[in-house]
Amino acid sequence: MKTLLRTLGYCLSASVIFSIMLVLFAVGDTPETELGWSLTHDDVIRAKQILHEGAKTRPDEIHTIVLTEADLNLAGNYLLNRYSKSAVKIELKQNKVRFNVTMTLPQNSLGKYLNVSFRLGHEDNEDNNALPGITKFKAGKLLLPAKLAAFAIDTFIRLSSLNDYFILATRPIKAVQIEGKKLTITYNSDAETLRQAKNFLTQGHSSDTRAQNIYEQKLAEIIAHHDPAWRLSLAELLKPLFELAYQRSTLENAIEENRIVIFTVNDYVNKWETQKLLPAAEAEPAAKQHYSAFLYKRVDLAKHFIGSAALTASANGQVAKIMGEEKELSDAQSGSGFSFIDLAADKAGTRFGEIATSSPENARKIQQAMAKIKDYSDFMPDPRDLPENMDEAEFKRRFESINSPAYLEVVRQIDSRIAAASIYNDI
Repeated sequence: MKTLLRTLGYCLSASVIFSIMLVLFAVGDTPETELGWSLTHDDVIRAKQILHEGAKTRPDEIHTIVLTEADLNLAGNYLLNRYSKSAVKIELKQNKVRFNVTMTLPQNSLGKYLNVSFRLGHEDNEDNNALPGITKFKAGKLLLPAKLAAFAIDTFIRLSSLNDYFILATRPIKAVQIEGKKLTITYNSDAETLRQAKNFLTQGHSSDTRAQNIYEQKLAEIIAHHDPAWRLSLAELLKPLFELAYQRSTLENAIEENRIVIFTVNDYVNKWETQKLLPAAEAEPAAKQHYSAFLYKRVDLAKHFIGSAALTASANGQVAKIMGEEKELSDAQSGSGFSFIDLAADKAGTRFGEIATSSPENARKIQQAMAKIKDYSDFMPDPRDLPENMDEAEFKRRFESINSPAYLEVVRQIDSRIAAASIYNDI
């Protein structure tokens, strides 16, 4: 018993020492890695290629994926910027993965930024196919023992909400090889891991099953009482659910309640898109009857709006903006054509998702405002006079590119209309 207590004491002491070192040497007012990362259309194309490869994954089969430095930086910066304005620079050198990380901290008296750098790799006597471990760790300019850092980080992950994600990400990995400028990962996912990953991607990380069930039941009641002789307005779904969210929420949980509302409505409105990602048994509908939701007598606008809101609530507004533009450019090449009308719905949905999850105070304000809306014009301005159905040649003739003055002027008009809508104007 004494040995156990002594071991626990050592573990606690090591974690405390590591935390103190981080605070003293890694926190400061100067970012050591340049901030301002932005997602480009080339990044979206590459991400789609990686996802396409991942979509080929079948349970209980061995798969291999090769990632470059650019792929790792794309993934790392995307993940970090989901939570705060941050930056990571990842390099593959001498069979090691080198990380330089700067994270923006909440307002405090110690400093604006957390700066750390570390290396992942294999020791000389280790199997090169094993999972790489920390071989070097620096808090600011202070070099810390790698084993102490590895132990403290592992303890933090296992005792925090990150543990489930860490297990989900690492459990399928069987081997990692670092050669030159490429990282090769061999993995083997079972059916349960794939199911959890799909739920993670499509359910917006919500772990509050009870709250989710409450909102799904409310949505089912709305659908059950809907008159099929009339179009189902997106406002008919959002208004009562946000009214319920206002009744259930405090400042502590308002953001999470808003996320669940948005995800619940998105799962219903974009039902078929969700089912493409989930096995039939996992895609149980919130309501037995299904009606298409509309904005300005158009189903596509409702899909674009709530889909962008959900993407923003689970990721960030920059990702939703880029994905919206990339979708319209893709449509111009081989689909229904570039549509500023769809883009307006994307941008309005992005703005809606941003405000609903930006701060506890804004989360409460939008709950109260949505509970009092007259109709969907309060959150989605009328875009029907904007250009649409332009193929690639027509788009280039009229607007050249998404960086041209003509294109940016239309975007400015869209942004101005959104800002003038009562929901966004009052918050």
